Amino acid sequence: MILFMTSSPCDNNVPAGVSLPCIFDTRNSFVDNLRTHWKPDSRLVVICSDPYNDPLNDEMCNTFTKCFNYHGLTVRESVMLDGRNEHNAADLIALSDAILLGGGHVPTQQAFFERIGLRALMREYTGVIMGVSAGSMNCMDTVYAQPELPGESVDPAYRRFIPGLGLSRVQVLPHYQIVRDNILDGRRLFEDITFSDSFGRSFYVLVDGSYVMRIDDHYSLWGEGYLIRDGKMTQICREGEHIKLTEG
Repeated sequence: MILFMTSSPCDNNVPAGVSLPCIFDTRNSFVDNLRTHWKPDSRLVVICSDPYNDPLNDEMCNTFTKCFNYHGLTVRESVMLDGRNEHNAADLIALSDAILLGGGHVPTQQAFFERIGLRALMREYTGVIMGVSAGSMNCMDTVYAQPELPGESVDPAYRRFIPGLGLSRVQVLPHYQIVRDNILDGRRLFEDITFSDSFGRSFYVLVDGSYVMRIDDHYSLWGEGYLIRDGKMTQICREGEHIKLTEG
């Protein structure tokens, strides 16, 4: 298993003369670690979060393909897997060398994953897998779908724990530097909602540029990261550092 669970791998500080909306963030050895496991001229499958947002999906596939190539992680061909070609999911996964799980709304993406039977399709997958935001969160066996949209945290029908892909024993929560002070439905997202959901569980909180890497059965956290467990949060790793995670 080669799995990178990122908050966001993107760096908007694009060098002059490069016609890309972003490149990959090279901090915390991200590109170097990815390069170690990348097959040259890979066949890349990008899997959406919203199967019906064709313009966004096409833009995401195009941008990430160019990002990989920019960093010398060459892509021979890429395809977006969404509602237009979901009937070919099994063949696309089987023929790919790398899979990128896109970002978006966690329950929406999980419903699409379940519909195409992605968990079973990836059970014996041997290529590189990279999650982005929601895609990283949905890698767990049982996913913590942290409430995000207005009304979700107070809706008794909203499911905070949903079945995931079973690729990771580490639950990540992304974009901490953006959402740390969010107020949702009149309550603080972390202190009043997420902390309460953490009893008996562990959530690894990442800022953009940080990530969790799984190589076989070994997990490590690279860059700034925090652990939420039993209603308390502690910083466990700093920018430029990496640690082994005992959960893995």
